[in-house]
This record gives sequence, structure tokens and C-alpha cells, in this order.
Amino acid sequence: MESPPLAHGIPTERLLMNPVADLILGFQNLIAQLPEWAQPLIVFVAGAVPFIEGEGAASIGIIGGINPVIAAIAGALGNFVAVAIVVLLGAQIRAALTRSKPRKPASARKEKFQKAFHRYGVVGVSLLGPLLLPTHFTAAALVGTGVPKARVLLWQGVAIVLWTTLLTLIITGVIAVAV
Repeated sequence: MESPPLAHGIPTERLLMNPVADLILGFQNLIAQLPEWAQPLIVFVAGAVPFIEGEGAASIGIIGGINPVIAAIAGALGNFVAVAIVVLLGAQIRAALTRSKPRKPASARKEKFQKAFHRYGVVGVSLLGPLLLPTHFTAAALVGTGVPKARVLLWQGVAIVLWTTLLTLIITGVIAVAV
């Protein structure tokens, strides 16, 4: 006897379950059970989860039947709010830790590196970081190295919007071709 189908009619034995797959299926099932006006809230919450992020949340929402623009906005906002919390808390933690230790003067070489990293590295890490790590992690690392929180928030916001838009367009295109 075959097991009952899960989301979108996929039988349980065909799914290779892992925590992220379980979470995605859970969000999709939850979206399907909610009234239309509440569905973007689930996409917003999914966007706040590391490894799902804005682009994954938007994809979940679109596959769940939400308008792509609404899904993208909700996912990106959820991702940005979570990253902003990480950045603000990380900056406070760093300030508390560095305040208690006497600061050693930086060598000329280290100072030059820090200046170049702060000027150009934040953009690169923010825009390309999502290929390797969740934005939450890259944002925490940037703030931990002393990058000003406003600069981190600006470039993380740009990255979240760009990646969410790109994945939204891809998913929407794939669905349009498949249907």
C-alpha cells in the first residue's frame, strides 16, 4: 500500500527528507491552508530563516500560488528584517567586547587592508556572499570585523533585493514555460 501523498501530490517514499526540505514543504502546506490575505505573512517568516532567505521564500510563495511580486516583496522584507536584527545585535556585542579591551595600534599594513576591505570588500561580500552563505552569516561577519552597521545594512539590502528579484524571475519563467 502506497503512503499518502504530501504537498503537491508527492508520495513520502519519493522524498529525500532533510531539515530544509521539511521546512520548505511545511511552509508550502501552511500557505495552502491559509486565506489569501495571510499567505504573504508565511513568505515573510520564511524569508527570515537562514538558508531559505528572501529568494527561497519568494520561490516557496510563487510555487504555493502567491502573486510573484507579492511573494518577492514579502520574502525580501522578511530576510532584511532578520538581517537587520543580526546586524544591530552584532554591532552591540562587538562594541561591548571591544570597549573592555585596550586597543592596540594597528600596523600600517593592517590599517591599509582594513581601509580597502571597508571600501570595496563589503560590496563584494554582500553581493556574492549568498552564493556560499546565508546573508545572516555574512552580515554578522562584516559587523564583527568592524564594518559600520549602516554600510552593512545598505549592501545586504541591495543583495537581498537583487537575489530575490533574480530568483523570482527565474521561478516565474520556469512556471510559465512548464504550464
